[in-house]
Amino acid sequence: MTALDHPSAPRQHTETSRVPFPVVDEIARHCLQDEEPETVHIEVHLPGRVDLERLTRAFTEALGRHPRILMREAPGPWYRRCYTWELTTGPDVPVVSAAEPGPDALDRARRRALTEAPPLHASPPVRLDVVRDPERPDGCVLFLVINHTALDGPACLRVLATAAELYGGRDNAPAAPPVRADEAVAPVDMPGGLARPAHVAPGRSPEPRPGNGMLVAELPVPKRPKGAPYTVNDQLMVATALMIANWNRERGRAPRPMRITMPVDDRPRDASMPIGNGTRLVEVPFAAAELDPDRIPELLRTTSLRTRALKALDRPQLGHGAALLTAPVLPVGVRAALTRGLRRAAGPWTSTTLLSNIGRIPYALDFGDAGRADAVWFSAPARLPRGLTVTTASTAGRLHLALRWSRTLLGPADGVRLRDLFARYLHATETTEGVGP
Repeated sequence: MTALDHPSAPRQHTETSRVPFPVVDEIARHCLQDEEPETVHIEVHLPGRVDLERLTRAFTEALGRHPRILMREAPGPWYRRCYTWELTTGPDVPVVSAAEPGPDALDRARRRALTEAPPLHASPPVRLDVVRDPERPDGCVLFLVINHTALDGPACLRVLATAAELYGGRDNAPAAPPVRADEAVAPVDMPGGLARPAHVAPGRSPEPRPGNGMLVAELPVPKRPKGAPYTVNDQLMVATALMIANWNRERGRAPRPMRITMPVDDRPRDASMPIGNGTRLVEVPFAAAELDPDRIPELLRTTSLRTRALKALDRPQLGHGAALLTAPVLPVGVRAALTRGLRRAAGPWTSTTLLSNIGRIPYALDFGDAGRADAVWFSAPARLPRGLTVTTASTAGRLHLALRWSRTLLGPADGVRLRDLFARYLHATETTEGVGP
């Protein structure tokens, strides 16, 4: 029996212990919306096909090797002081399944990744779908879908790398991170202050129904001169800022300062990696006058100084305000209402967009006879008021870009235009010449 025809694994679980929700999980739990699920999608393309039975065994064993992923939300009354995760010794439900093949199989899997979040009440809050690749008859695509209230993409990628090693019997240890010179980080002036940042202007083809849309693209990894003071992440940041500035200018919006949220992940990538929502968020500011496509070299240097300074800051994951808001003084039902109210009130001051750069995928993701991953896409939720997220990763020397947006703000044609602008400005960061508006 082939993998794509095999039945899923049986139900099994035993409760072992309880863990209070961390700050990030609680804030996300307060703001859940059924019409716009907070999912993270990881899309792994393989040149061969996996066997579903073997993959189910490997992924189930990988879950056991990272037991923090085996959790579900414990039930409780609205007046309890905190949400709690119940840790289990095995999955409550089948976590690996095969999607119906067909020419639109990838599109269907992507839509499902954006519209159907794995439930929090069943362990684990992740789902792994196996899809026959209609664009490559001998290949397949693994769709790992994550409920972002519980987990983030890098943590689940670590679990998938363990599953690949168990499946293929080959080493999937993480590659050594790039060596960075240890230099003191001097304080940097940050523009913006309390000014309201620019937001993405509505497109020409939004839809009346809520939810997320997505576009994925493969681009060259941008080159940079040897010894350049900036990183590829800084090039991606500049390309994102210029993309939105151009987009808003095309729609008659006056120039405004921007703030781009950037996740920072300091966790190790080996088997000791803590599983959960482990990134902290910083906001990279830009003055409106700085977003000049004829001054890209200067903008790259400025961005580099700011990102380095922000990464070096020692601060809570979501800032001090979130830590205070989640203190277990009031019942969670009261704190949830307060959090949602503050989120609506702070909407005009929410950052312009989120750029999540996973960087070079540190694992081979070698599935033995199914081959090594040759493309990996991630996407992060894109709820309004941001309404747009940019997620990048690089595999096999290529940059894999996912643009994800709120459907009430943008549509598919708008996504194509934003992709073209991003590619244009990313290429421009390789040169020392301006590109004009």
